[in-house]
Amino acid sequence: MHTDTRPNVAEMELDELERALEAAGSQRFHARQVFRWVHRRGVTDFSRMTDLSRELRAHLDATFRIDLPHIVRLDRSVDGTTKFLLRLADGKQIESVCIPETFAGSESADAGRLTFRISTQVGCAMRCGFCLTGKMGIDRNLTAGEIAGQVLVLARELRALGVRFNIVLMGMGEPLHNYDATMKALRILADEQGLAVSPRRVTLSTVGVLPALERLATEPLMPNLAISLHATTEEQRDALVPINRKYGLKELLDASRRFPLRRRARITFEYVMLKDVNDTPADARRLVALLDGIQG
Repeated sequence: MHTDTRPNVAEMELDELERALEAAGSQRFHARQVFRWVHRRGVTDFSRMTDLSRELRAHLDATFRIDLPHIVRLDRSVDGTTKFLLRLADGKQIESVCIPETFAGSESADAGRLTFRISTQVGCAMRCGFCLTGKMGIDRNLTAGEIAGQVLVLARELRALGVRFNIVLMGMGEPLHNYDATMKALRILADEQGLAVSPRRVTLSTVGVLPALERLATEPLMPNLAISLHATTEEQRDALVPINRKYGLKELLDASRRFPLRRRARITFEYVMLKDVNDTPADARRLVALLDGIQG
């Protein structure tokens, strides 16, 4: 059981950290230094923040804490994909994955690109019929610091701090079911004082929680969008993706057509093919018709 009641710096956007330091008797400008140490370098020990005075470091350590997820286990496959089992401060566990993509014909270290697949919840409430996480049910939402912290931990472990990488919100959980924490995490990750991850390098995958999807369409910070479709009829999707009984396929596709996209951007549609369920020629023809007119 986690009992440390000090505020967690890893949970704070820069303006929050400025206010917190000022309220604790420190100067606001020190927040930028602390934010850079945590969110650019992955440092979790105030004593290592060497551009701060020794007295300030001791004061910060007495007043605040820095909690990031802890690596319990990592497993690497032959293709370089690395799965991380992470423990949170309350003992709950989640998974994150790093997927490498190496461009053929190049031996440069920059020829590869990393994609971090990040979780937004402990478990998931969507109960999709083909998803093991859905069978767990929902335990709790992750905080913004736990979502952004996964990226920091993976980048630090893989020596990718300072390297450009992609992020896919496609791990455990439904990002739009944990809307506020997810968007706060993306703002933390995008901050120029931290990792400065462009929203163009972030993809949010959703089964289609329509009120949250419509809210996402108004955000100033706009990630790429991926819609988990998986079916071509209402009945079929009701069975595979139960939230379809509340927000139907037609409503989801109408919302996708209205969704504002950056120039040259597209919506990705995800479709898991299940033998003798949604893989017939008729499904293929319906899929083409359903997506007609959508910039995907």
